[in-house]
Amino acid sequence: MTIQQQPPRLLDQVRDAIRVRHYSIRTEEAYLQWIRRFIYYHGKQHPKDLGETHVNQFLSHLAVKGRVAASTQNQALCALVFLYRHVLQKELGEFGDIVRAKRPVRLPEVLTREEIKLLMKHMDGIYRLMAGLMYGAGLRLMETVRLRVKDVDFGYNRITVRDGKGGKDRVTMLPQSIKPALEKHLVETRTIFQFDRQEKIDGVYMPSALARKYPHASVSWAWQYVFPSSTLSIDPRSGIRRRHHIYNRSVQRAVSTSARKAEIHKKVGCHTLRHSFATHLIEQGYDIRTVQELLGHKSIKTTQIYTHVLNRGGQGVLSPADSLDQL
Repeated sequence: MTIQQQPPRLLDQVRDAIRVRHYSIRTEEAYLQWIRRFIYYHGKQHPKDLGETHVNQFLSHLAVKGRVAASTQNQALCALVFLYRHVLQKELGEFGDIVRAKRPVRLPEVLTREEIKLLMKHMDGIYRLMAGLMYGAGLRLMETVRLRVKDVDFGYNRITVRDGKGGKDRVTMLPQSIKPALEKHLVETRTIFQFDRQEKIDGVYMPSALARKYPHASVSWAWQYVFPSSTLSIDPRSGIRRRHHIYNRSVQRAVSTSARKAEIHKKVGCHTLRHSFATHLIEQGYDIRTVQELLGHKSIKTTQIYTHVLNRGGQGVLSPADSLDQL
């Protein structure tokens, strides 16, 4: 007598489909959350029995009742499209009846050079170094925490960002002012690496394709995180106990806390440092195409927003009143 194997549960199928396509763990968690919410919203009905109308209802509910941001509503839509296309093998139709969440038009918050100096004075240790890289090299927060030793080139003064937003690689500068502190930090980090090797702790996380191609790379110095965590943790996918990179939220807290201590009366986060990097480069007269490449923007229109926040006021235009001796 043969035991008939039960088919995998829907969320397990979604999880497998995400991992086959090498999506990040953050995307996996977000997609699973939205699919769960969609199922519960429709009274725990199976999504195969639902369609475009039900998706429209759910997304409209998020905008009207949930008052979510436009980016949040778009993320929910991406999760449901993924579910139907890659798991249920069904293409959804048009979404013309969705009530769209409003996407506000906001200029990025930018710090002056004096405010950057003031912020850095209230930071120390590893967080000061990471903030220095976000401002000095235009790195995003996750690009900073995921930086590997091999991607920092002290000889050519450059940093290679691997698999950045949109899965793109790019090269940016390594600020001269940060080099001594970063070199000292890596010496200290290497002692942690050597301790892990002596204790025979499993190597650093490697993308699955690279793990197969370079089976010993995870225990090599070159592939270690520049900013490793002080503690070991369990990999949520493999269940392996290893040393991951520093927790991104601890960096966010350090930046916002330092801004409060510095009494900077602006909304300051990690991305504010990247915004300031771009704006200050344009103020210095660098070509906007160069800034676009350093930031890794797909479109020049994304980079052009920084011309609107220069110290000449609205749209970067000098007021006619300033050409007079006095009003």
